Amino acid sequence: MASITLKGNPINTIGTLPEIGTTATNFSLVATDLSVKNLNDFNGSRLILNIFPSVDTGTCATSVREFNKKAADLENTKVLCISRDLPFAQGRFCGAEGIENVVMLSDFATGQFGKDYGLEITSGPLTGLHSRCIVIIDEKGNVTYTEQVNETVDEPNYEAALKAL
Repeated sequence: MASITLKGNPINTIGTLPEIGTTATNFSLVATDLSVKNLNDFNGSRLILNIFPSVDTGTCATSVREFNKKAADLENTKVLCISRDLPFAQGRFCGAEGIENVVMLSDFATGQFGKDYGLEITSGPLTGLHSRCIVIIDEKGNVTYTEQVNETVDEPNYEAALKAL
């Protein structure tokens, strides 16, 4: 389990992020059009998984905006923004913000992604949501970079994530 904080108060996750060098675990997540997307749907592309508690919070929204800007210039790379928000909320946010360069995916149905990737929050007021983290997966499906953001209200290290590509 990872020990992180929410506004300085300790909270925990169900486990730890995948180890660098391991094969990424498959997932089934719901897109804004309610289709189901699996890891295999992105075969051959580098993936930045931008994972966060809820797009309806300032820091989470900022991370989606930042990666949306940066994704436009990345070759053979897709940014998957993953939360437990309903796909309708994700779609509404993207429409209102003009977000077009990232793929919004929801783990609302089962939360299995959060469990499998060790990032489900298990204590405190955000219990059941995802912690803020980045996971990068290469074209072959291997995990090449991870970041568990220690303080939930802080942004991820965008530059370190992009350098890891």
